[in-house]
Amino acid sequence: MIRRKIRALLSLDHDKIEDTEAIESIVSGTNFKGASLWILICAVLIASLGLNMNSTAVIIGAMLISPLMGPIMGIGLGMGINDGDLIVRCLKNLTVATVFSVATSCVYFMLSPISDVRSELLARTQPTIYDVLIAFFGGFAGIITTGCKSKGNILPGVAIATALMPPLCTVGYGLATRQWIFVFGAFYLYLINTVYIGFATWLGVRILSIPKHKVDEKHRILLNWSWIIVLIILIPSIFTTYNIVRNEIQGNRLTQFINGEFGTNKDLQVVNHRYIEGDSINTVEVTVVGKPLTTEDITLIEAHMGTYHLFDHELKVVQSTPLESEKDKLTREKDLVKTWFYDMQERSLAIQSQNDSLRHEIKHLERQLERLKEENQRLEAERQAATGKNRKTNKAK
Repeated sequence: MIRRKIRALLSLDHDKIEDTEAIESIVSGTNFKGASLWILICAVLIASLGLNMNSTAVIIGAMLISPLMGPIMGIGLGMGINDGDLIVRCLKNLTVATVFSVATSCVYFMLSPISDVRSELLARTQPTIYDVLIAFFGGFAGIITTGCKSKGNILPGVAIATALMPPLCTVGYGLATRQWIFVFGAFYLYLINTVYIGFATWLGVRILSIPKHKVDEKHRILLNWSWIIVLIILIPSIFTTYNIVRNEIQGNRLTQFINGEFGTNKDLQVVNHRYIEGDSINTVEVTVVGKPLTTEDITLIEAHMGTYHLFDHELKVVQSTPLESEKDKLTREKDLVKTWFYDMQERSLAIQSQNDSLRHEIKHLERQLERLKEENQRLEAERQAATGKNRKTNKAK
């Protein structure tokens, strides 16, 4: 009873459109020529501008304009109904759209005077398993909306969530600036979105029970390779996700260790901490200010690292003197100025006293000079008087 009710609630039969109408709706958006190609170029330029300006709103606008979903859903439809010709045609159209998108964005970034790496660009370089899930559920919502009468505003949301255009523009940026990490990371994200939107479309086609075509051996091989590609694309994202989750867990453990062992000490303040990976042993470096820790304190803290799952880790504590407060700094500078002023005042008084002493000495020397002059004049007068007397005596004789 409950199972029938749940199945009735999840059934799409009451809202499903005709199979031919659903197929035509998807196939009509798979071609890229004329207006579709020009719209794609405009979307690429808008997305490139958004990435260049780091504007999320502009990037979202480009996603809504982009017609890239058409051939991707066409590939999923072809897989779902065993239409190999449709798969090949959509692959060709998707290749054309991809080449035009990358070339347009590459030319834009070569001409753009702004070449700084922004956060919106960096966000497209490390795809994870979460991007796989977003692409899958977005593609699934897209095919269900396409095959049912209730359209609503689902497709614009799918276009925004799956984000096909920004990764291609990031690839163009990487080529223009020769930064290959951007090229490979962003193109891998584009492949994830493309493959898993197509995979979700295949699943939606099977749920909608759209009749299959008879498949020959050539098309069967193509379909088998499609499944292999789905699995291959998934594998790197698992490793990326593992590394991100591991780093997140490691960061949480490190934060708990810092708060538990250093945060409770009121005489200390942690100003920085970092995790250093080594070849044989990893190091936790903590920079603190305040009351210095002894060797015994550091050894005891290091012994507690296992409690925080930081096994076989080395602790390095960098200690420095506390930073001066602004008030203390101003007070110290004021005291230095006062000391300098008093010192200069004492020097000035000493120089003034020395000047007074020199002036007194000069006056004393001047008085002595005057006395010498007077003595010299007296002696000269006596000499002249003696000379005159001698002359008179000589004449008398």
